[in-house]
Amino acid sequence: MLVLSRKKGESIMIGDQIELVILGTEGESVRVGIRAPKHIQVYRKEVHLAIKQSNEEASKSAVNLDALSALFKKRDQ
Repeated sequence: MLVLSRKKGESIMIGDQIELVILGTEGESVRVGIRAPKHIQVYRKEVHLAIKQSNEEASKSAVNLDALSALFKKRDQ
């Protein structure tokens, strides 16, 4: 893990397109602004994990397309 110290108003660049700007601190919290292209999704980690888990659950319950196709072929014969 890379650990950096930044002051209010300073930035960290991730690649050429993502900029993290330190906006300030409030108690034990740090306010961070993120500048990124619209096509890059930015989530808090807990939201990202919830989306990932939901997607995994949805894929497990997905319909087996091969089996469904076979059923339709049998019906049409």
